[in-house]
Amino acid sequence: MAHTFVELVNMQSAADEAHAQVLKLADSYGPPSQEGGWTDEQVAAYDKVWKRWRDLAAEAQAAVTEHAKEQGEARHQVEADVRKAVRHPELAASAE
Repeated sequence: MAHTFVELVNMQSAADEAHAQVLKLADSYGPPSQEGGWTDEQVAAYDKVWKRWRDLAAEAQAAVTEHAKEQGEARHQVEADVRKAVRHPELAASAE
């Protein structure tokens, strides 16, 4: 399935948001190797958000690869453009 550049940006943004959730949980729980470790509920919650991040990131990466191939562009350049648009939406909006 072909993806537009905007769809790629939205996919990467969702993956980045999921990653932020992973980092937030890890920060709030502390290291799993700490005395007492994590509870079963914490492990399950962390595992759930980590898997979501992994799946969203994999989907975004596959879509970038497909888009680059279909457009005849270098994959690394498409990825860089997508990440730039996600991190600096004001620049992407002014380029349109």
